[in-house]
Amino acid sequence: MSGQSKGSNYKINIAIDGPAGAGKSTVARMVAKRLGYVYVDTGAMYRAATLRLRELGISPESPSEVLQAAQKMVIELIPGEEGQKVLLDGRDITEEIRSRDVNSNVSRYAQIEGLRSLMVSLQRQMALRKGVVMDGRDIGTTVLPDAEVKVFMTAAAEERARRRYQEMKNPEAITLEQLTRDIAERDRLDAERKISPLRQASDATLLDTTSMTTDEAAEAIVALCEAYGMERSVE
Repeated sequence: MSGQSKGSNYKINIAIDGPAGAGKSTVARMVAKRLGYVYVDTGAMYRAATLRLRELGISPESPSEVLQAAQKMVIELIPGEEGQKVLLDGRDITEEIRSRDVNSNVSRYAQIEGLRSLMVSLQRQMALRKGVVMDGRDIGTTVLPDAEVKVFMTAAAEERARRRYQEMKNPEAITLEQLTRDIAERDRLDAERKISPLRQASDATLLDTTSMTTDEAAEAIVALCEAYGMERSVE
């Protein structure tokens, strides 16, 4: 794996985009671990902001208030053996940001230009040293357009809903059918927003994971990184 192995001085950035429930976070975390890279869950950052804004009673229809509140937030992504912890002003909100309320509202806040600009700036700072695996909806198109490896992960809406349903701590709070409708609506909002809409970058590899395991998806992306390393060694 030329230039891509653990401990290598030469590192690249990997951008993984795709719709809700495609398995991006799980797969990105696995890829980062296998390559010895840092994983940045951008979705968790927007979720953290959404949770705080909901707690403050600030509506997405009040963008100036949203930005004012967001600038005061301290969001931290802490890696660990049990998985990544998300801290908001020092408080562990890892479980709270997966609530249905956050799921239903995160896309509405994510459309606000000021909030996105703030998040994008933070995310780019995290990637300056290279060796980062970052997943989201506009990583390859907006946040890290120069990422060496770009992947657009997707899956059938029904399969994405099934996966999200299985991850839920309190599945009886919603039916699988309703979750499928929620995911379809989030797809629409993400694709139609004016600021950094969800779309596949022209130089991204499409990876349909409908019938793939997370291990298979992670291996496919690692293989892309290996191929990039081999191409670079030939140049």
